[in-house]
Amino acid sequence: MRDFLKHWSPRVETAETLRQSGALPYSIIEGRVAFLLITSRRGGKWIFPKGAIEPNMTAWDSAALEAQEEAGVIGEISHERIGSYRTGAGGDNVGLVDVDLYPLRVTQQLDEYKEQGERMRHWATLSEARRLLADQTMGRLALTLHNSLLAG
Repeated sequence: MRDFLKHWSPRVETAETLRQSGALPYSIIEGRVAFLLITSRRGGKWIFPKGAIEPNMTAWDSAALEAQEEAGVIGEISHERIGSYRTGAGGDNVGLVDVDLYPLRVTQQLDEYKEQGERMRHWATLSEARRLLADQTMGRLALTLHNSLLAG
């Protein structure tokens, strides 16, 4: 049993069709890290931009595109994911999907963007983001990014 547990991983591998990518948009303002949250279209919950990985695109480039379309921001996307979380998929959340999040350092915020009439966006400090985010795992990923930015 001990040998089994030594090699056991709680990470569940999911089919590529059940994986999405998302951006974790941030900016550093006067030495403080701020995160950009958006509301989901269906429930109005605070989340980070995410979506299906576009054909012929890397997961991180697809995440950057989602950030531009959903949050109206452009920036420098990391090729390394900060982590992932699992969320409901489909109109009635009948399935689950794993979302890999990629840090996006925002360099430009657009006044007009594709989904501006469908979502709200809000810049938040770490503590506010952790309180507002719909999923605690997203808050932990923001904390991980926050700590790595301040350590670097």
